[in-house]
Amino acid sequence: MIPRYSRPDMVAIWSPETKFRIWFEIEAHACDAQADLGVIPRENAQAVWKAADVEFDIERIDEIERETKHDVIAFLTHLAEIVGNEEARFVHQGMTSSDVLDTCFNIQLTRAADLLIADLEGLLAALKRRALEHKDTVRIGRSHGIHAEPTTMGLTFARFYAEMDRNLARMKAARAEIATGAISGAVGTFANIDPAVEIHVCEKLGLEPEPISTQVIPRDRHAMFFSVLGVIASSIENIATEIRHMQRTEVLEAAEFFSMGQKGSSAMPHKKNPVLTENLTGLARLVRSMALPAMENVTLWHERDISHSSVERNIGPDATVTLDFALARLTSVIDKLLVYPENMLENMNKFPGLVMSQRVLLALTQAGVSREDAYRLVQRNAMKVWDHRTDFREELLGDEEVRAALSEDEINEKFDLGYHTKHVDTIFQRVFGEA
Repeated sequence: MIPRYSRPDMVAIWSPETKFRIWFEIEAHACDAQADLGVIPRENAQAVWKAADVEFDIERIDEIERETKHDVIAFLTHLAEIVGNEEARFVHQGMTSSDVLDTCFNIQLTRAADLLIADLEGLLAALKRRALEHKDTVRIGRSHGIHAEPTTMGLTFARFYAEMDRNLARMKAARAEIATGAISGAVGTFANIDPAVEIHVCEKLGLEPEPISTQVIPRDRHAMFFSVLGVIASSIENIATEIRHMQRTEVLEAAEFFSMGQKGSSAMPHKKNPVLTENLTGLARLVRSMALPAMENVTLWHERDISHSSVERNIGPDATVTLDFALARLTSVIDKLLVYPENMLENMNKFPGLVMSQRVLLALTQAGVSREDAYRLVQRNAMKVWDHRTDFREELLGDEEVRAALSEDEINEKFDLGYHTKHVDTIFQRVFGEA
């Protein structure tokens, strides 16, 4: 990803320096295991570790690759230049390139997953704080973009919390799914390398041995991993879209923080645009777009081809770097989000009392009016409010058919806001597990 949408810790995971360091560790641990088995001399295995504190020359590796047209061979050649050709004679013994490439890729993905898990935990903390802060801040709920019934801003934050909490569980499952390694040699049969080498390398690098690898680690694991990233991105867009709606001038129930000196438009000095959440919407599209190629990578020819390779060299860093940035940006948006309770009440009362129509409908049916007639009576008065901005309660009180079924006190009681928030504590306990 471009630096504009990148954070250094995630970028570092995908740097050439990190990649070659992981390659080295895979090869060095494999040599140790081979020495334990008596396959190679112990002194040769120990000699490989001379490169442990050496900074690999990226330009030199690239130079060798331009000639060999093979990245792993280029690295192994450079490693031999560091530790000595004779000492490096047994490096990569019985292994194939995919043993290094696939195991490294999964290590990078697990490290990326650890950062994304921390990002999600930070976002959850922000959502919970804002949910508790606005637990009783009443706002209008909308369906189809139209006023429906009252809810609270706290419940809005709480539902986003619950969604991201599910995403945290998915991310942890995705990490476990991808945390496997393979050191099984050509076509994955262990013909030229003992399975004990794979066990040793995986243990040292925090992975589980892949139960069966066909020279490559099965790509259904990666498809699941990147699909989870896509789901998380969709949840980010879900939250961002709600904020963008709330910041519309006609709504203005919440807004992104607008810092001192910030400019909203090059042409119109009055503008305060939701640029961060619009940016998040775009970034979510990018991350989602990378899930499909990962699923298409599942199908490979026979025991191995490299049709997946070019895809993963792109989507590995791009998807994780982008999502890491997006989660951090969303956390900051939530932390600083400006909330306007007065505007929420004003919006809810734009058509006075109209949002209480269901309570009146139910009261009429309980009073003995058929549902069809009750709906007709309520809708008749509701349409007057839509058309003339009159007061819904006053319309009902002046309707003889409604008054034949409901007293003035019974009608007035149906306009109590507390009726709609009486179970907020119950929902909060379900979501946060606390009183």
